[in-house]
Amino acid sequence: MIFKRKAYNELLTWKRTYGGRYAALLEGARRVGKSTIAEEFAKNEYESYIKVDFANISKDMLDVFSSVSNPDLFFLRLQAVTGVVLKERKSVILLDEIQLQPKVRQAIKYLVKDGRYDYIETGSLLTIKKNIENIVIPSEEHKIRVNPMDYEEFLWAVGNESYPTLRLIYETGKPIGQAANRELMRQYRIYMAVGGMPQAVEAYTEKRSLGEIDDVKRKIIELYEDDFYKIDSSGRASMLFDSIPAQLAKGGKDFSVNHALNKRASNGDRGLIAALISSRTVIPCYNVTDPSAVPGQSRDPDTFKLYLADTGLFMSLLLKTGLSTDTELYSKILSDKLPANLGYLYENAVADAINASGRDLYYMTWQKEGSPHKYEVDFIISCKTKIIPIEVKSSGVSNHESINRAMEKFPGVMTSPVLLSQKDLGKDGVITKYPFYLTSLLMENEH
Repeated sequence: MIFKRKAYNELLTWKRTYGGRYAALLEGARRVGKSTIAEEFAKNEYESYIKVDFANISKDMLDVFSSVSNPDLFFLRLQAVTGVVLKERKSVILLDEIQLQPKVRQAIKYLVKDGRYDYIETGSLLTIKKNIENIVIPSEEHKIRVNPMDYEEFLWAVGNESYPTLRLIYETGKPIGQAANRELMRQYRIYMAVGGMPQAVEAYTEKRSLGEIDDVKRKIIELYEDDFYKIDSSGRASMLFDSIPAQLAKGGKDFSVNHALNKRASNGDRGLIAALISSRTVIPCYNVTDPSAVPGQSRDPDTFKLYLADTGLFMSLLLKTGLSTDTELYSKILSDKLPANLGYLYENAVADAINASGRDLYYMTWQKEGSPHKYEVDFIISCKTKIIPIEVKSSGVSNHESINRAMEKFPGVMTSPVLLSQKDLGKDGVITKYPFYLTSLLMENEH
């Protein structure tokens, strides 16, 4: 099933602006839809195309690339093997799973310079990073990040046309009433349960059961873990990945490699964290103790949290790792009966929305006076020359002490504090309360 994706529009911009001068590289985690987007774009926007899948390539096709240094011969052989006629400046060559053939990726420089055709590469970042050590990375690449479907893309996929209404609600900034808010939250919780992985969304549109959808997501998790074992046969990378729900469940705690591996962290273990982050299967959120208009300047690289890049996968990982043994977890989130101790699912959903907006993630902590405890603001985002503090509440919204203290402590820096919850739009002093289904619109508009 072909879904409407925002990366398609980014490819259109690339073709108009950079086509012929740069190859497009669709990068992201496995199973987020990179190959499907690339091929659909090739079918619609070019007169002909050739797709080369390096994950399933014949010996004859692989041999064609031995002549890539001679473009005339290379294109002649490529057309002969595939039976596809390429048309100058009207055809595109898709190089799928390019990370498996680093020497071919290195040759992109010469193919782009030749100028006859356009090129779209796709690749999994985990193995891209692993396979580039001995090649010269081509500078002639325009990178396009592909994430799991955001909420707007999900609504497109399931035929729900409510997003323009959500935009109007956001722009109006007025409460919509309990009944309407409950219905919109119910729709959003469906998105949280299914997630944004295209295979899971397809299963949902085919009206498969929640158990079958969960099985689809577990297979994706297994695929990720197989990849992790390829870079670390000891299994430590998988242990780090599997520990994310349990670590978030601690509440207000930073990610601990020691806790995940039951041993003191080594430099190699920290390298595995970097590999997980590079895979785009997880999202890092770094601690900032001295906020400024550019939070990244004061981030602590050794103090961070990790979120899953897809909340639907997060729910499946909860069940897989046994952190939640509740067989009715899906029905409970859909009926708004999620246990309070699993409220960090909403926090993960907010992290995904921030990530989908192209932002890096930061949170902020500082010591309470006369107390061993700390204040913590769940997320902070930049808006022009100011910082917006964001707090996430899965249930009660009356207690927001950390945001209050942040506004007092950093009066020249903090502005327009936000509290995200399941409740209707509203104000509490200077704090604006938004329901979770408006998170993406908040990220879109606060720049």
